Amino acid sequence: MTKPIIGFIGTGVMGKSMVRNLLQAGYPVNVFTRTREKAEDLLNEGAEWQDNVAELAKEAEVIITIVGYPSDVEEVYYGESGILHNAREGAYVIDMTTSSPQLAEEIDKKAKEKNLHAYDAPVSGGDTGAKQGKLTIMVGGEAEHFEKIVPVFEVMGQNVVLQGPAGAGQHTKMCNQIAIASNMMGVVEAITYAEKAGLDPKTVLQSIEFGAAGSWSLSNLGPRMIDDNFDPGFYVKHFIKDMEIAIQSADRMELPVPGLKLAKSLYDELSKAGGSNDGTQALYKYYKMMAEQ
Repeated sequence: MTKPIIGFIGTGVMGKSMVRNLLQAGYPVNVFTRTREKAEDLLNEGAEWQDNVAELAKEAEVIITIVGYPSDVEEVYYGESGILHNAREGAYVIDMTTSSPQLAEEIDKKAKEKNLHAYDAPVSGGDTGAKQGKLTIMVGGEAEHFEKIVPVFEVMGQNVVLQGPAGAGQHTKMCNQIAIASNMMGVVEAITYAEKAGLDPKTVLQSIEFGAAGSWSLSNLGPRMIDDNFDPGFYVKHFIKDMEIAIQSADRMELPVPGLKLAKSLYDELSKAGGSNDGTQALYKYYKMMAEQ
């Protein structure tokens, strides 16, 4: 069976590995990103370059976007040069950016007007999950056509769940980010406490990561903190963006989220101190600085 042509926009930390997995699975992939140099290794591996969003949209049967901010999503989807104006009838348009649930609902409405199938499908699992094709993919959109694109999702992730109609994927990702935000504070505090108590934090991890305190952040980001490795699997600046979206959504629902707001305030301070392009585990640097004062 012939695999559909995929158009992929955004080849950053996550997108590059996702494209690589699609290529290895035999999918023809056309790519576009603002800076062609970021896609050069993928082009050498078989991806085809498109000069702009419109050309990519016209060629593809499945269009996947994973860009930075909701404003970037609007830029690639709207206008005469955007995806919605140029995609072929019946195409699938899948935004895997962590973005606004309200924007996802709006894109879905406009896509239906043009006989396109829109899905919001943000991911979790970081750079490691993207490389291994083991991302969690949270999907919002119509159930009727969902099964047709599951094979594409399963190349990139191993936990693919349709959460509900348009916007449901983004709301689920907000739940994910809310849980991570408070958990990250706990992970950092645990490690800095271990160090202050004169313990070997790596040895402490051997005990607590397999008990009730265990979490993905503790097992995957805790060791990076201890090794002073703050390379981004997920950027601080993007996490701040996600928390802001979650706070805005919670405010609309009149839902108090004090833990989330505290976490965001700490990450805001980290960003002001020059950490916006670090990985989210760099919150450890801020805590350590406070502990040494």
